[in-house]
Amino acid sequence: MARKRPAVHVATIVCKRNGKEYRTHLLRQTYREGGRVRHRTLANVSCLPDTIIDSIRRGLAGETLVAPEEAFSIQRSLPHGHVAAVLGVLREMGLDRVIGFRPSKNREAVLALIALRILSPSSKLASARALCSETAQSTLGECLGLSGIDEDDLYGAMDWLLTQQKKIESSLAKKHLEDGSLVLYDLTSTYFEGRCCPLARHGYSRDGKPGKLQIEFGLLCNAEGCPVAVEVFAGNVADPLTVRSQVEKLRERYGLRRVVLVGDRGMLTAARLKEDLRREDGVDYITSLRAPAIRALVEQGDLQLSLFDERDLMEIESAQYPGERLVVCRNPLLAEDRRRRREDLLVATEALLAKIAEATARKKSRLVGKAAIALRVGKVIDRHKMGKHFILEIGDDHFAYVRDAAKVAEEAALDGLYVIRTTVPEAELSAEGVVGAYKGLCRVEQAFRCLKTMDLKVRPIHHHLSDRVRAHVFLCMLAYYVEWHIRRRWAPLLFDDEEPWAGKARRASIVAPACRSEAAEEKALTKRTADGLPVHSFQTLLADLATLTRNTCIQVTLGPDHPITMLSQPTPVQQRALDLLGVSPMM
Repeated sequence: MARKRPAVHVATIVCKRNGKEYRTHLLRQTYREGGRVRHRTLANVSCLPDTIIDSIRRGLAGETLVAPEEAFSIQRSLPHGHVAAVLGVLREMGLDRVIGFRPSKNREAVLALIALRILSPSSKLASARALCSETAQSTLGECLGLSGIDEDDLYGAMDWLLTQQKKIESSLAKKHLEDGSLVLYDLTSTYFEGRCCPLARHGYSRDGKPGKLQIEFGLLCNAEGCPVAVEVFAGNVADPLTVRSQVEKLRERYGLRRVVLVGDRGMLTAARLKEDLRREDGVDYITSLRAPAIRALVEQGDLQLSLFDERDLMEIESAQYPGERLVVCRNPLLAEDRRRRREDLLVATEALLAKIAEATARKKSRLVGKAAIALRVGKVIDRHKMGKHFILEIGDDHFAYVRDAAKVAEEAALDGLYVIRTTVPEAELSAEGVVGAYKGLCRVEQAFRCLKTMDLKVRPIHHHLSDRVRAHVFLCMLAYYVEWHIRRRWAPLLFDDEEPWAGKARRASIVAPACRSEAAEEKALTKRTADGLPVHSFQTLLADLATLTRNTCIQVTLGPDHPITMLSQPTPVQQRALDLLGVSPMM
């Protein structure tokens, strides 16, 4: 049966005159008279806005009209933009397939832990709550299908990840390393909370916490600083003893026939170069000499300081280093910095020694006894490591000191001077290239800063099982791998230099301090990008993206059984960030 028209309705009459279209909206009443349908115009409502006319028409048709703010109810709103960015890059790089070719609960849990390490580093309990649907702090758990996961599942995923480490690292090495390429290697330590882990030992603390147990881990990167592999060692292992395992890993596990290993002078010592790094095994190296070795070159005449009056780089040969190239550099700015620092430490040490001298001369509670005075002096000169620059006179009832001007001058002559040694032939790498390769170790130091402090917070470590510690460090390395790629794509929006080649062109010499490009300096000065957007740090840009939310809404007319998912509108900065990554927030 046909639906009856309402007694009152809005009729729209359209007519065209002189090429123009005119619309008239009339409020009419329909009725029957003598078996015929008639219309009576009640009012002309054409002067009203179209939205009001539409509301009148819908109201007369029997629809229930509500205010726009009452049409939808937001049931829940979760941060989503930063999740879309991290997961989008992770998947676009194919890291999810490297970790596990087929989707599984363990693989998705590992992906969640990697993303959370970038977004919000926390304990496994806090991570599980951040993923659970009831206590979710973002859309990460929903995007990975982990809404019902708990902390035991996350620990199980870490255990599973450790069994995949060799396979994953081999895939990364195949992607980022090739025969003859430079491999950067460095070691750091971090402190441990607790006393139950077999890896935790008392050793040298690079975190300034010598009273705590330590673990160490070494990081392998390509020449650009992209991480490839990581290995955890006990906290009391000497740095040079970790080199052999890295060489074997590069040669045997990754199948590289030739390796050029770049390490600092504390890592690639003379013993390690002789025993572990042999050219006949396909291993070349780039490292530097310690101060005593440089002094020996000067004393034997192989290195003449007068040659640096007009130049800052030269290559020499020495019978002490057969088959090696020695690239000598002198940086005046570094020399001035070391002179100033040495003077500050000398003054600070003299102030402490003066107090001891006063204690031996005072009338009350006088410091006497050669052993007691020597004990106090030993504590003072060890504090700033300046004992070699003083001549000390200790008696039973007196103490005197004076600077050893000759020793100070001898050390000052070598200020700003460093020597890089390598077995790489000149035909493959110039002297400037050797210096640049050695300076590339700063990229590993940057990785350690991100891992330990700014972003990923690998420390402090609370795991008690050795394998859990190894899995934790490997998980942090994978997170840095993702962050490293995101930072490169986000360079136009960050304070990072997006044109490093332009900065290199501005340097007077490879020995001189690094220069930023003019574009990077302009960003730092104006705090704006070239297209007028605000410049961010990595963390503040992630926080900005987090305000791009995914909202679960309920339409009043449909009820709670029909929720609708809606994304907030991205701001220009958020849209630019997503475009640079090549990802979409719809996931």
